[in-house]
Amino acid sequence: MNDILRAPAAPQLPAPDVIARDYARVRGASETLCRPLITEDFGLQTAEFASPPKWHLAHVSWFFETFLLEPFLPGYTVFHPAFKSLFNSYYEQVGHYHPRPERGFLSRPSVDEVYAYRAHVDEGMRALFARSGEDCWPAVVQRTRIGLNHEQQHQELLLTDIKQHFSVNPLRPAYRTDLAPVSTGQAIPLKWFPHEGGLVRAGHEGNSFAYDNEGPRHQVFLNAFALANRPVTNGEYLEFMEAGGYKEPALWLSDGWSAVHRLGWTSPRYWERHEGRWMEFTLGGLRPLDLAAPVSHVSHFEADAFATWAEARLPTEFEWEVAASALMLEGNFVDSDRLQPQATSGEGLVQMFGDVWEHTASAYLAYPGYSQAAGALGEYNGKFMSGQMVLRGGSCVTPADHIRATYRNFFYPHERWQFQGFRLARDL
Repeated sequence: MNDILRAPAAPQLPAPDVIARDYARVRGASETLCRPLITEDFGLQTAEFASPPKWHLAHVSWFFETFLLEPFLPGYTVFHPAFKSLFNSYYEQVGHYHPRPERGFLSRPSVDEVYAYRAHVDEGMRALFARSGEDCWPAVVQRTRIGLNHEQQHQELLLTDIKQHFSVNPLRPAYRTDLAPVSTGQAIPLKWFPHEGGLVRAGHEGNSFAYDNEGPRHQVFLNAFALANRPVTNGEYLEFMEAGGYKEPALWLSDGWSAVHRLGWTSPRYWERHEGRWMEFTLGGLRPLDLAAPVSHVSHFEADAFATWAEARLPTEFEWEVAASALMLEGNFVDSDRLQPQATSGEGLVQMFGDVWEHTASAYLAYPGYSQAAGALGEYNGKFMSGQMVLRGGSCVTPADHIRATYRNFFYPHERWQFQGFRLARDL
């Protein structure tokens, strides 16, 4: 056993058949998501920030091979020695990795060989699970949980990257032609829900799975605030645009105003104007804009500018978490098979989970008492705590069992290819 991560034993470890069933389910979901693709789609990389589907499928297998099979399965033979660098994403302590902007250069290995790699790794993992009586079992369980959640993250990236790749094709291809049609309903009225503030506790605690960046649980003082009952809609964002929102520098952070000009923003990503009508490119192809659905594919800069225009602000991640912690963890996730933010109804705070990742006003930083894990797995979250902003709640392409109220996603403030939206907050 190496020293990448020595996981402490949990009070109740799952039985081997339980962890094996979870492993098979998550691994199968990745391949199900790729079934609508044709061979030519698997190698596409149309932007430096987006990876080819083939690379995603191989990288998640590399994770299990590198962090589980090599250290824990005696006699394991790697599928291909070059894959150690080809499908390493950014783990400096593991060794060299192929440059991210050049993942689309890899016409080889073939798609068939990548699927053979996955099968090879799956066979090894089944053999590893059969060795559950050994002393390494607590560490195997811990790393497998990390690996499955890591693969679920890449399932979301598969869909958002496919959307990016297809969006630049003049044929306007749809990833799926059988997705639900655009709704024609009205957005529920915007309401404000107050919170008295005070000293609260935030962050994850307990034995259930969470990433290291979600803890430790700690105290935070909040001033009294109010949170909007739902995210900002496409229709409301269109009002901001028509009022000259992209032309008024007073609304924007300095870096945001620079991004507007440098990147040529005039609307959310994937919005298009056709014969006087707004359309949106979706995983179901080009469709009429649903004015009642949450706006998505907007950057932190755009969300902040809208909030300033609306005489409000973005919530902090702790305001968001305190509000979300009292709610049922349900929403429009990838399991709903809509693959697009939806208009909703209901009372109280709605759509806190699913539909769109919600921008917050909080920088992605370590919590008090955070300690980065030793070894390469310590690079998973900790080394990115600089220059990025926190988003909460999951999206319409997030697996439902992957999210929780303490989950911290993070992106640079100019990025917007993910299903990112926002809700407003106000001081009281």
